[in-house]
Amino acid sequence: MNTHKNARLTYLRRLEMVQDIVEGGFSASEAAAKQGVSAVTARKWLGRYLAGGAAGLLDKSSKPERSPRSIAPHVALAIVELRRKLFLQARIASYMGVSKATVSRVLRRAGLSRLSDLGPAEPVQRYEREHPGELLHVDIKKLGRFDKAGHRITGDRSQRARDVGWDYVFVAVDDHSRAAFTQVYPDETRHSAAAFLRAAVSHFHSWGVPIQRVLTDNGMSFHSALFSEACLELGVTQKFTRAFRPQTNGKAERFIQSALREWAYGRRYENSEQRRQALPAWTHFYNWHRPHHGINLAAPVSRLSIPRKNLLTLHS
Repeated sequence: MNTHKNARLTYLRRLEMVQDIVEGGFSASEAAAKQGVSAVTARKWLGRYLAGGAAGLLDKSSKPERSPRSIAPHVALAIVELRRKLFLQARIASYMGVSKATVSRVLRRAGLSRLSDLGPAEPVQRYEREHPGELLHVDIKKLGRFDKAGHRITGDRSQRARDVGWDYVFVAVDDHSRAAFTQVYPDETRHSAAAFLRAAVSHFHSWGVPIQRVLTDNGMSFHSALFSEACLELGVTQKFTRAFRPQTNGKAERFIQSALREWAYGRRYENSEQRRQALPAWTHFYNWHRPHHGINLAAPVSRLSIPRKNLLTLHS
């Protein structure tokens, strides 16, 4: 029985009420007043009790006795079997004598709406470089600026922030250690991309991690001659992700998800400048203190060969 939170009569209260009438000599009005319901309600439950005993006081299912749109289980199974033989939905509907909407509904529930759903799932390919610095994942996340707290915090969608532009969060994640470096730029042009690459390589070099390769998506800023020149200047080999395969750069994508959940939308900010100022502190927490499930709940810097004599200098 699934009694709603404001129900006055649960099963035990109904049983108590009819027993007061049958065994206690209460009138229907008296028993109803004791339970805070009307005499009509008391007589209704008394009638069900006299007809079906205590079981008659249970809630009845709201399911209708007849459902004209429902189909027999064996018909649904046949639809699925025909789909597995690569039948199109229109052909299945004609063959089984049901509507296209019914076929679509059954296949959606079975997870077979698209023919591509019938193929074997693409195996998950995981990889990890053996040493820090062998590969640096670089990506950009575009975030809207704001001058007051938005609906994600206040819950009030009627108050919309003014259109004040965008922030572009550049992220660089080391493939082996998952250590990250972040900076916010006002745009995603080739100049910003090249400047970020130099800053990221310098940052990891301060940790004693020389960068050998950098992996980016196929954005225009990363394909620019200026970015390529920066790679040559820094002695870094540039690699690109496969088209339509964002999972190739998955470590950066996963870092961005964590940053959005824990930094960008994890607390209240009065404006985007306040959010930007909080990014270095969160990135420090991510690198030095936050357990990472991809490396057995260790902090990313634990995988870097940082000299002990420089530890206090770096951890500041």
